[in-house]
Amino acid sequence: MSVKALIFDVDGTLCETEEAHRHAFNETFAEFELPWVWSPELYGELLNTTGGKERMAAYVRNYLGEVPNLSQIAELHRYKTDLYGELITSGAACLRAGIADLIADAKACNVTVAVATTTNRPNVDRLTEACFGLPASEVFAVIAAGDEVKNKKPAPDVFNLAVRDLGWRPDECVGLEDSRNGLLSCTRAGVPCVVCPCMYTIGSDFSEASAIVNCFSEINTVAKLNAVLGN
Repeated sequence: MSVKALIFDVDGTLCETEEAHRHAFNETFAEFELPWVWSPELYGELLNTTGGKERMAAYVRNYLGEVPNLSQIAELHRYKTDLYGELITSGAACLRAGIADLIADAKACNVTVAVATTTNRPNVDRLTEACFGLPASEVFAVIAAGDEVKNKKPAPDVFNLAVRDLGWRPDECVGLEDSRNGLLSCTRAGVPCVVCPCMYTIGSDFSEASAIVNCFSEINTVAKLNAVLGN
């Protein structure tokens, strides 16, 4: 069956954004005079928890052995979101190879493009403006963001929302992901998933994926994507 819609994750999939997120977290902690510093190694572990507020809470609970102050975490997250947006606007991230070509080809082939992401909508908007020069709503027909669902990845909620708004069956869509949590969210929603690992997820277990590629340039057209899926 040929694909009717592509559903993209954002962080790590559209762009290698995780280093920008990490720097924004660390700058936020310094601004609030907190003795928290997330190294690349630690951040790689923390990425197992999806969502910025949830990630900070997990850090406080599991690494500091303290009870998270949720109001403080919410304040930190608001500041970090603004700072991350400034980093993205200044050019801190660019589209991964093959992504722009795949999206352009999908539109030329009347294949709908959508987003299903754990990050919040403002982050999607800032990244899309920076990388495409367009509002997110002009690039993607459907945007399902983490602040719109109850449970974040690996729960299927955000992919369920994207599929519902697209109006296609789950098996008529294909998810594009970079992480195990994203893969599980996608497949639990009944959507076949193609994984291209990012710098933080190389070596993860992607056994549930319909296909794994080393670079999105391997599937930079709908025809190539259908080929790797055996369609």
